[in-house]
Amino acid sequence: MNFFGSTAVQHTEKHKIPEEVTKAGFNIDPDELASIVRSHDIKRLESNGGLNGISTKLSVSLENGISLSEIPIRQKIYGLNKFVEKPPRPFWMFVWDALQDLTLIILMVCAVVSVGVGIATEGWPKGMYDGIGIISCIFLVVIVTAISDYKQSLQFRDLDKEKRNIFVHVTRNGSRKKVSIHDLVVGDIVNLSIGDQVPADGIFISGYSLTIDESSLSGESEPVNMEKNRPFLLSGTKVQDGSGKMLVTSVGMRTEWGRLMVTLSEGGEDETPLQVKLNGVATIIGKIGLGFAVLTFLVLTTRFIVVKAIHGHITEWSMNDALNLLNYFAIAVTILVVAVPEGLPLAVTLSLAFAMKKLMNDKALVRHLSACETMGSASCICTDKTGTLTTNHMVVTKIWICGEAKRVEENNTTTNEKVARTLVQAIFLNTGGEVVKGKDGKTEILGSPTEAALLEFGLRFDKNFDAQKKEFNIIKLEPFNSVKKKMSVLVKLSDGKVRAFVKGASEIILCMCDKIVEKNGESVPLSEEQRKKIADVINSFACEALRTLCLAFRDMENDESIPETNYTLIVVVGIKDPVRPGVKEAVKTCLDAGIVVRMVTGDNINTAKAIAKECGILTDDGIAIEGPEFRDKTTEEMKEIIPKLQVMARSLPLDKHKLVTMLRKELKEVVAVTGDGTNDAPALHEADIGLAMGIAGTEVAKESADVVIMDDNFSTIVNVAKWGRSVYINIQKFVQFQLTVNVVALMTNFVSACISGSAPLTAVQLLWVNMIMDTLGALALATEPPHDGLMKRSPIGRNVNFITKIMWRNIIGQSIYQLIVLGVLKFDGKRLLNLNGPNSNATLNTLIFNTFVFCQVFNEINSRDMEKINILKGMFSSWIFVIVMVSTVTFQVIIVEFLGTFANTVPLSGDLWILSVLTGAGSLIIAIGLKCIPVNTGFPMHHDGYEPLPTGPDLA
Repeated sequence: MNFFGSTAVQHTEKHKIPEEVTKAGFNIDPDELASIVRSHDIKRLESNGGLNGISTKLSVSLENGISLSEIPIRQKIYGLNKFVEKPPRPFWMFVWDALQDLTLIILMVCAVVSVGVGIATEGWPKGMYDGIGIISCIFLVVIVTAISDYKQSLQFRDLDKEKRNIFVHVTRNGSRKKVSIHDLVVGDIVNLSIGDQVPADGIFISGYSLTIDESSLSGESEPVNMEKNRPFLLSGTKVQDGSGKMLVTSVGMRTEWGRLMVTLSEGGEDETPLQVKLNGVATIIGKIGLGFAVLTFLVLTTRFIVVKAIHGHITEWSMNDALNLLNYFAIAVTILVVAVPEGLPLAVTLSLAFAMKKLMNDKALVRHLSACETMGSASCICTDKTGTLTTNHMVVTKIWICGEAKRVEENNTTTNEKVARTLVQAIFLNTGGEVVKGKDGKTEILGSPTEAALLEFGLRFDKNFDAQKKEFNIIKLEPFNSVKKKMSVLVKLSDGKVRAFVKGASEIILCMCDKIVEKNGESVPLSEEQRKKIADVINSFACEALRTLCLAFRDMENDESIPETNYTLIVVVGIKDPVRPGVKEAVKTCLDAGIVVRMVTGDNINTAKAIAKECGILTDDGIAIEGPEFRDKTTEEMKEIIPKLQVMARSLPLDKHKLVTMLRKELKEVVAVTGDGTNDAPALHEADIGLAMGIAGTEVAKESADVVIMDDNFSTIVNVAKWGRSVYINIQKFVQFQLTVNVVALMTNFVSACISGSAPLTAVQLLWVNMIMDTLGALALATEPPHDGLMKRSPIGRNVNFITKIMWRNIIGQSIYQLIVLGVLKFDGKRLLNLNGPNSNATLNTLIFNTFVFCQVFNEINSRDMEKINILKGMFSSWIFVIVMVSTVTFQVIIVEFLGTFANTVPLSGDLWILSVLTGAGSLIIAIGLKCIPVNTGFPMHHDGYEPLPTGPDLA
């Protein structure tokens, strides 16, 4: 004692406790406390009096936890359980990134040279107009791109914060509560169970077989068993097995995880598969654009030199000639700017970010950006039953006890006191749940839905849960294990005897029993005839869609280990978990959309089949199979039955993993998997899209998933699929729109340059069009909300080409119309419109530019739907689209009427404005004609990835 006492004195002198800590009633320095746990220093822990000494110095009861009134002072002294985040990138950095675009840099050089040459030839300020016009457009493009990227980065930070907001169970004021990980304070008593993430650094108090996976911190794959000589728990590690309680000793930046976070930089999102695919498309288009740009510059320069040679001025060069050549170069560069579709990645990002935000409102947290897009291609969903298809609020509705099956009514309880006492012990002592008093004084049950149902049933017989727990000493506990499908406990009774309790899957527990409880409470041998009758009862319960569990006990001579045989069966319980409202409709929506729904559950096959039929999953020609039978089949046999497999019951996690692997690798399906347990992590990781349950799901399951379903509802999963399809189709709409503009802009300037020696669309005009395409177009089309029609077609196949033949039909048809219109105006516009006078060329070029822009405005409306004729349906409910359209037209009016000096335009008469708008609106009529062309004729192009597709227009 003296030795420890002297050590403590030396230690206190070395680490003097700050005055503010002692004033608050605590007796240990926060940094000293954090250091003991981080360094796993058992000697320093002992020198501070061990666990009890630390709890005394922290003024906390290991039984009742802290009081709520102490939370603010503990947060002030010991800190918040939050990490110091890397500050967000300032806006100017996004501006700087946008300025790194090579084509914009070339244009800036052109603009500067243009200003210099212009002032030298035309004087101040007239000579500056062309250069300033280009600089203004560059400025607008950069600012809009930077604002979009900046807002997206802020949105991802918000989503990341939501993702890290984990909830844990703590004991405060003597009762168990559910709180956010961010609200934890030093001194909290945290309850841990399988799959939980350790939320802060702390010391192990008590538990059963608590095993911690520290690989995320130490890199060691071997799990660590918590014991008195190794009681340290570190934030960020995971509970691999067992359950227990810990005392929080340090939070936030004082934890080992917090110190590690300081050295980590903020990770960005990887490119999604669709972004990779579109970047490839953008590269090809960019190369074509580069070819056209070089060709246009060569044609214009060659014509210019030939004309000078014909007039005999080949040796005479002036500043005007240099300005002409510079103008040709600017046109070539601008053609390149227009050709390079920077808007493709932007459209994908905008669409995904928009979908992520909307799904967050609809109770789905998208953890990985690509999941939203991939979910649109899902052809199969392997779903859990409990909590996903069902309400996850279980109630014991039928029981078999003392040889008699009965319904559980309000006042229907067993009469024999001895039987009731044994039953209550089996429920209250062998449980992972807890009965607590809520804020309003009402009884609240914490734990899994199954545990809650059993505890609620047990409270019918005895309201005093705590008294039962305190009366008996728990020697050993084996938490529920998904492989063994049972939970066991060894207790010492008040008379000194040892008794083992077991509960779990009915057929497994029944096999462990050789006796049953009679009506008088005595144990009698279990005959084969009785065993068969009980098996029939279990099957009859299961056929009523009841989940069945058996509870049994065994009296023992010693407390060495929990036995596996010779138990006495007490009761068979049938637990009802009603199907969620809307699930049947959601399953039908999936089937209509070509998505096969497969139920994979650990339940009895009869229960699974009953629920599957109720949900509409199991059909007359479908197959229901048990896990053991499935895993015994060869790969070839599996490949034969999986296409018809609709229900897998009594499955192990490896069965689920094998099914998902076969579907993906052998059958080339795009697979979504739902899961809530730690044991589901392999299947969630293997799937194309892992969907973890937000309420019932463990932290390991959530971390392995791509999407967290916050309300554990199957209907939400269908909503994710719908938004995923919407993302894909919205990007297709944008690509169709952009390629049309690209083709028309390139061909118009190229053909005009070849024939007349001048390009009707100037550098500033093309930059404005580029901004319409890349930014406003992406914003308008990429944020269109999904419609129900998306779920009435089959999924997009793996590895199909992105640009479909429907898109090619629309692109080529609209391009031909626009090229004809612009060609007629360019080469015969003066005669047709009777344009004369010195401003006739400027007026004609302005009209061509105006008509070209209005063609894009109306074609953007066409692009809202690639197949339906009624493209106005739902347009005015999409406020982003309407705002973009109005903004585009407003800016166009301002450019033409008021910014002519910079944009090389002149004000147009009312007649010419009407002509521009009506010519642009003609694309609506062209679109109707194009949509009447069947997709299976006309163009020998690849399949579009959808089955089946309408062969004519959809008038809806």
